[in-house]
Amino acid sequence: MYNEDMVKNIKEKILKYNVVFQPEPEGGYTVIVPTLRGCVTYGKTLDEAREMAIDAIGGFMECLKEDGEEIPTDEKSVVSVIGFRASNFAVV
Repeated sequence: MYNEDMVKNIKEKILKYNVVFQPEPEGGYTVIVPTLRGCVTYGKTLDEAREMAIDAIGGFMECLKEDGEEIPTDEKSVVSVIGFRASNFAVV
């Protein structure tokens, strides 16, 4: 037997997106959603930046829906940080 939460989860799909929080010299964070080209926002704190990102993604989704475009996700993406020695490269 399905309970109310199970039915809600079946009806509502959660889309996942990788986001980049870039600290700004003047304070706060610029947030970029790479999969949604042009989806950029800002928040004074990390919490505000997260909330602004959710809002920006929602607005972006509405525009895609209105334009009849496919909604991309990061469901299968893998994110990693790669380090390398800068001294191995000539600085021009």
